[in-house]
Amino acid sequence: MPATIRDAPQRDIAGPASHDRAQQENRKTSMATSQPHIALNRFGYGLRRGESPPDDARRALLRQLDAYDPRPAALAARADTSGEAGELLQLIRSQRRQRQDYLKRMERETEAAMAGPGMADPGMSRSRRQAGRDALPPELRRAFVAGFDVFREDVQLRTDIAVASETPMVERLVHFWSNHFSVSVGKAGTAHQVGNHEFGAIRPHVLGRFSDMLKAAVLHPAMLLYLDQFQSIGPSSRFMMRRRKSARGPRGLNENLAREVLELHTLGVGGGYSQTDVAELARALTGWTIPGLPRTERFAEPQPGGAAFVAVAHEPGDRSVLGRTYRDGGARQALDILDDLAAHPSTARFIATKLARHFAGDDPPQGLVRRLEQDFLATEGDLASLVRALIDAPESWATGPVKYRAPFEWLVSVLRLTGVEGLGARRTVGVLKEIGQVPWQAPSPAGYDDRAGSWAGPDALFRRVELAERIARNVPAGDVAARAEAAFPGTLSETTRTWLDRAESGTQALGLLLVSPEMMRR
Repeated sequence: MPATIRDAPQRDIAGPASHDRAQQENRKTSMATSQPHIALNRFGYGLRRGESPPDDARRALLRQLDAYDPRPAALAARADTSGEAGELLQLIRSQRRQRQDYLKRMERETEAAMAGPGMADPGMSRSRRQAGRDALPPELRRAFVAGFDVFREDVQLRTDIAVASETPMVERLVHFWSNHFSVSVGKAGTAHQVGNHEFGAIRPHVLGRFSDMLKAAVLHPAMLLYLDQFQSIGPSSRFMMRRRKSARGPRGLNENLAREVLELHTLGVGGGYSQTDVAELARALTGWTIPGLPRTERFAEPQPGGAAFVAVAHEPGDRSVLGRTYRDGGARQALDILDDLAAHPSTARFIATKLARHFAGDDPPQGLVRRLEQDFLATEGDLASLVRALIDAPESWATGPVKYRAPFEWLVSVLRLTGVEGLGARRTVGVLKEIGQVPWQAPSPAGYDDRAGSWAGPDALFRRVELAERIARNVPAGDVAARAEAAFPGTLSETTRTWLDRAESGTQALGLLLVSPEMMRR
């Protein structure tokens, strides 16, 4: 009976595989992973079509640290959209007011209509909602469309850079940190800024110091919008004093960003902070906002990275966080606190665990976690040194696949292997949505989960199989066996070879390869 892509064997896809279990599976299937294979697939995005696997795996990875370009030509040619967020936010606020007025008017008219005989119409609410959307001002519709066009173009740009990259390990690191400091286009006003956040706050610092990345990422306009920091006002600030005297009343302190900085970006859950620390950090962050807001624009002081600081909205006074006192220095106060959080031992442990989990398995070897933690503390968060420690650690080179590829990683690896280019922005976003992981659309500030259980369900596998079939039908499919040997040097299992041999055509063989265990796991 001929082989089909849907019949292809898939091992260990029903749930998270521990490091030890992965080792056991490797021995059972004789799917030993060579060092070139690990360099290509565990650390990177796989072999690019036409390339050869590295002779010296460790050296090839270390060379990427020197060759990495934080601003490749495709990114340098991108138009600057950082000034659009404030304008769009004003349009959204205007639309909300118009929409509220519209809904109130419709409610009154509906109540009057329902009071008459025979006027109940199930389709009435839907048609009125559609009428409400149609009633949006043209400039707002254009702004929304333009914002999501920018978002889709940025998703494609991110994907294209990863597919073409000669430093795929560092691109993986960029995407790891971008997910660590997750922002989402799901929040109004962020469509123009989520790409700016990764391109401007993450890429330049991915081999720099964690403290610099932390400040750039959490004080970027995208994060200030996403977590509502841009409208947080100090309870005793001059702005609030004037506001209390007016009919508008107080707006209040917002703690969203402060809480996520402590829980998700630095110390981690159980890292030793209290609610008092959250509130104090939130007060220190007041005044940090986005430029372009009419009410505060004349007070706004431009800050590095595109943010602004409004001193009249900042909570005056000293702050105490984790037992340390910080003098009131305006914008500097929050920066000083973030510097100390970046160097905290809990942060070192939290970052080491996440990085080890990303590269060495859902249940990372504790020896690797300790090595990374010690390096982070010894170098005061030097991220290039942390990567070298990761490459040097023997636990990183354990034979056998230790991790299930998340959807974005799998797609980039497929595109590199097949040589597919120029999908187009709408198709790229559509494909990523189909397999379940569109960049900058994580469901929470915690980002996308990094464990196999979130991605390895039967339905997710079926969608990858369908996509693999479509891709295989549309690309040259010659020499699949040779390409498989090159992409997974010294690792291709006898089972996969057998399935490739049984394929009725090169197209079917390529489709089988794209959903083989070697392609799904690293």
